[in-house]
Amino acid sequence: MDRLQVVLYSDAEMAERGIRSYREMQAEIPATADAKELQYVKCVANYVVAALDSEDQSRFDWEVTVFDNEQANAFALPGGKIGVYNGLFSVAVNQHQLAAVMAHEVGHVLASHSNERASQSALRNIGVAAAQILGASTSALEIFDVGTRYGIFLPFNRTQEGEADAIGVTLMSEAGFNPEESINLWVNMSANGGPRPPELLSTHPSPSSRMAELRRLMPPANALRDSANSRGLSPDCILF
Repeated sequence: MDRLQVVLYSDAEMAERGIRSYREMQAEIPATADAKELQYVKCVANYVVAALDSEDQSRFDWEVTVFDNEQANAFALPGGKIGVYNGLFSVAVNQHQLAAVMAHEVGHVLASHSNERASQSALRNIGVAAAQILGASTSALEIFDVGTRYGIFLPFNRTQEGEADAIGVTLMSEAGFNPEESINLWVNMSANGGPRPPELLSTHPSPSSRMAELRRLMPPANALRDSANSRGLSPDCILF
């Protein structure tokens, strides 16, 4: 990344938050009872984590849980905690597409995006509190709230998403997965998704924008994948 980040919390603080949230989710959402699903996801995760540099491999205690939930989603939290909802298998239909999702989520962790978002939230709350103390009207506070969300925070989150895409496609390629499948994943997502808000008012890039940027990244990503394959890195993770 070539931009400045505003982060208020230490890595240790964020890891503690991430681990605490992860344990709460494990207590509230049932894990899959299908051993093959867990083995499959761990197989993909092991390749992705192995592609990290030695510092990033060792600074977290990487852990994977497959949740029995119909959401087509996954996440990675500070502290190296990865969660995959088994509903994701309906759109991430092979190991390469699953790796694209997981590497993207790990990219958020590597780029300290959770710290940025937590820091932005804290600063925004300070701004709202200051406006209240100064006697701002309700309508002014509403304008302030909308302005900070749509003028600062949502575009900034789109930047984070783009960064995670770039990190993720590099990481999956270095692990030996086919980066072209990251584009096919978004074709699947678009086919299965519901109506979307305009990109200007969305925290995520539109699928078309996302796929266009991924296509731009394909030449170097494919070169990384070819290099990994030539070194014997050819993942073979099978669910069914």
